[in-house]
Amino acid sequence: MTHVTEHPLVQGGRSTALATACVRGGIAAGLGLGGLAVLVVAAWISSPHPDSGPGGALHLAAGLWLLAHGVDLVRTETLSGVPAPLGVVPLLLAALPVWLVHRAARDTLDAGDGGDRPCPSASGAVAAVAGGYLLVAAAVVLYSASGPLPADLVTAGLWLPAVVVGAAGAGVWTALGRPLPGQREAAVALRAAGLGLVTLLGGGAVAAAVSLAWHARGAQTAYAGLAGEWSGRAAVLLLVLALLPNMAVWGAAYGLGPGFALGTGALATPLGLAGDPAVPPFPLLAALPAEGPGGWLHWSAVAAPLAATVLQGWRVGRSARSWAARDAALTALGAAWGCGVVVAALAGAAGGPLGTGRLSAFGPVWWQAGAATVLWGVCVGVPTALGVRAWGRRGLRPKPLPVARPVQVQVQVPVPTPSAAPVTGPGAAAAAPGAAASASGPAPGSVPLPAPERPTSEEARSASDLGIDDDPYGDSAFEPYDYLPAAWEPSPPPPPAAG
Repeated sequence: MTHVTEHPLVQGGRSTALATACVRGGIAAGLGLGGLAVLVVAAWISSPHPDSGPGGALHLAAGLWLLAHGVDLVRTETLSGVPAPLGVVPLLLAALPVWLVHRAARDTLDAGDGGDRPCPSASGAVAAVAGGYLLVAAAVVLYSASGPLPADLVTAGLWLPAVVVGAAGAGVWTALGRPLPGQREAAVALRAAGLGLVTLLGGGAVAAAVSLAWHARGAQTAYAGLAGEWSGRAAVLLLVLALLPNMAVWGAAYGLGPGFALGTGALATPLGLAGDPAVPPFPLLAALPAEGPGGWLHWSAVAAPLAATVLQGWRVGRSARSWAARDAALTALGAAWGCGVVVAALAGAAGGPLGTGRLSAFGPVWWQAGAATVLWGVCVGVPTALGVRAWGRRGLRPKPLPVARPVQVQVQVPVPTPSAAPVTGPGAAAAAPGAAASASGPAPGSVPLPAPERPTSEEARSASDLGIDDDPYGDSAFEPYDYLPAAWEPSPPPPPAAG
């Protein structure tokens, strides 16, 4: 008897699903590289004075594709003859390969939902798609080594797999319905971190856009001076568009406090621009603040991290109304750390070296931006979460019930009074035997009455609470209405009229 063992990465024991996922990853890499190559070749064809052949254009496309994944490039053709690094990643350019990997991993799991085709597991889909993509990326790294922009092997071995695996994991997470951790604190922290991150980047983009509009004349002058032909201006415009997300990250880092470096000897913060900046002519760099101390316009950039952390704390406090204060504080702290990690990664990609010497440090420092984000979350987000939680608990407190006052019931018992005049005559003698018979026992033909039941302990307790005395006259066998005849007892005959 043959025992078939299923591979842990495949549901159904078929390796076809993994092979298909690997092919999807390779196709995603080819589509991204091909799309970028088309743009570069079109710019090369439209250039009136191309300085290289088709091979140079393809090498440039390969270098830009690797740069979009966070890989540093090395410029070998410089004026000084010394190779210079290039590490500033155009974040909008990185959106295309990241989206292609994300879609390939998502479609890998969605293709097997119908049941006709085998579907790999989540870890199998990530590994297969990333493996196929990285195979193509390795070939591109080898190809770029013979061009003017070879890839740095250290960053290629570090950032390239991290970006690809992260994008593939996000695609699998989307295919599974974007599930959040089962622990409520972790799920709330992730949502709050996402809200704070979007608010922070949006505020940074607004601050950068306002500064660029303020220095619009300088940006126009720099744009016109870079290229004279329409093809060159189109290439510069595409590069400006690709760097717009970097501008938002720079604005967020500026508002957070650490700011960004403009060379090894200059630093721009809301306090002002200190040092001698080494700024190359570029339209977006015209939005940089002027040298000297900062004014109220520079300090207004602090509104972006302030609003982000307040919303982040509000999101946590709104969900933690029924939690303990310690859990709410830890959740807000986790949201601050999650937002800080993402900001540090974006700051590391948005900045980097542009050359050697003074241009070896350009843009925000990743660890400073991440630490500042966490510090803002601790100082503003955690108190906001605790305050919103305390305010929300006001509606959860039960209202005190009104205390009922004891009701005093006064029972008036009618007391039989003797008749005004005694009854005399023959009727009195006739009534006497009946009265005697009633006293000695029941009359013939009458129905005996059951003995009165004694009140239980609970009834007696409730009666005593209401102020009712069971024996108002000191006779335990007394009943208030015993002197009245019952319905079935014959009434005594009326006395004869005096004649």
